[in-house]
Amino acid sequence: MLRGIVLFLPFVVLGGGLYSELTGVLDDCFCDVESIDVFNNFKLYPRIKRLTEKDYFRYYRVNLKRPCPFWPDDGHCSIKDCHVEPCPESKIPVGIKSGNYNKYSPAADPTPDAAECEQVKDLGAINSTLSNQSKQAFADWARHDDAQDHFCELDDETSPDSEYVDLLLNPERFTGYKGPSAWRVWNSIYEENCFKPRSVYRPLNPLVPSRGDDDGESFYTWLEGLCLEKRVFYRLISGLHSSINIHLCAQYLLDEGWDRSVWGPNVQEFRQRFDTAETKGEGTRRLKNLYFLYLIELRALYKVAPYFERAFVNLYTGNLQEDAATKELLLQVFGEIRAFPMHFDERSMFAGHKIEAKILKEEFRLHFKNISRIMDCVGCSKCRLWGKLQTQGLGTALKILFSEKEIQNLPEHSPSQGFQLTRQEIVALLNGFARLSTSIHQLHVFRLMLKDNR
Repeated sequence: MLRGIVLFLPFVVLGGGLYSELTGVLDDCFCDVESIDVFNNFKLYPRIKRLTEKDYFRYYRVNLKRPCPFWPDDGHCSIKDCHVEPCPESKIPVGIKSGNYNKYSPAADPTPDAAECEQVKDLGAINSTLSNQSKQAFADWARHDDAQDHFCELDDETSPDSEYVDLLLNPERFTGYKGPSAWRVWNSIYEENCFKPRSVYRPLNPLVPSRGDDDGESFYTWLEGLCLEKRVFYRLISGLHSSINIHLCAQYLLDEGWDRSVWGPNVQEFRQRFDTAETKGEGTRRLKNLYFLYLIELRALYKVAPYFERAFVNLYTGNLQEDAATKELLLQVFGEIRAFPMHFDERSMFAGHKIEAKILKEEFRLHFKNISRIMDCVGCSKCRLWGKLQTQGLGTALKILFSEKEIQNLPEHSPSQGFQLTRQEIVALLNGFARLSTSIHQLHVFRLMLKDNR
C-alpha cells in the first residue's frame, strides 16, 4: 500500500533532482526511503506532533547545571537565545509535580482540589486506600534500578539544580552557538566513542588536511568491514547529528532585531550541510543515517507498546479528561506504528557467541552512556537541553530494544519490577522520536523549496 502511494506522489516524496541519490533501500535493513517518507509525513507526524503538545509530554525535568566531566567548562553561552526559561512551579500540572511513582495512577493523587495542591505538604504520598502490595510496587517502580541496562546517565530529578522546562516554550533552533566549543563536542563523540581508531579519518573532519580524491571512501570501506553492531552505532550517532542539523537549518536565526529575533528555514545552510556536490557525496549518507535512526526508534516504540496498553496505565497529570485524551492519542500512535510493514529487526544484533555478544553489548552500552555525559559539555543551554533530551530518548529506545524478555513478561494488572520506565525516560523517548519525525517532515519541505528555486 505504501509503495503504491509513492508511485502517485513522486514529486511530493522526492521533490527535486538534488537528492536523487536519497532513495531506495537503506543499509543494514530492508526498508526504503520512499516508504518512510509517506508513512511519516502523512500518517505519523501529525499525531506525534499533537502528542508532544500534551501536558504530560511538554514538561521535562532536567539539570542544565551539571559540570562537564571531560574538559574544563567553557562557561555558558552569553547569546541571549541560548537561554532556557525554566517553568514556574505554579505552571506545572499537579500530577507531574507529585513524583515519578504515581505517574500513572489517578488514585495516587490525595488532594480533592487541584487549586489547593501547592499548599499540600504530602503531595507525593501514595493514597492510603492502596494495598500494601500496590504501595510496594509503586515504590519499586520509582527507584532507580542500577541492574537495568541503562544506556544513558540520567539526571537526578531530586537534585536542587533540576528544573522543569516547558519544551514548547523553549523550542530547538539555531541560536548562534557555534565555533570551537560546539565542534569539540561532536568531535569527541565521533573520534572517541564510535569504535574508531584515530588512524581512520572520518570524512570532512576539519582537523584533517585534504587527502586528494579519497572523498572519505577509505572510511566507508573500513566501516563496512566492521561487525553490524559497530556499524549501527556509527549510523545512530550520524543520524542524530543529521537530525539536529536539519532542525537548526529549519529554525535558523535569520535576523536578530532589537525587540525580537526572527527564525526560519535557511536553504543555503541546508545545502552546505547536505548537498551532494558541496559535501562530496557525504550529505546523502548523512540523511540515510537519519532514516536508519528513525527506524531504530520506531521499532522501540513498537516493542514498548504493550507496556502502555495495559488498562491501569494512565499518563497522569491530574487532569483526568486531558489524561484520557493523551492516552488515546498515544494508542493511536502505536496503532499506526503496528501497521508499518518494514521494521528494523534488532534480533540480528548481539546474536553471535553468547560471551562475545555480551561483551560487545556492554561496550555498546558504555560508549553510548559516555556520549550522554558529553551532552553536559555543550555550552549553549538550549542546545544542551535538546541534546540531553534526544540522547536520552535514543538511550531509552536502546534499553527497550534489548529488554524484550522483560517486556514480554509484563504483568497485565500491576506495575512491573522487571522492566520500568521513569517519566523522564518516557518524555525523552516520545519527544526524541518526534524530533526525528519532524526532521523527515522538514526534509520534505526543504526538497520542495529547492525544487522551486531551480
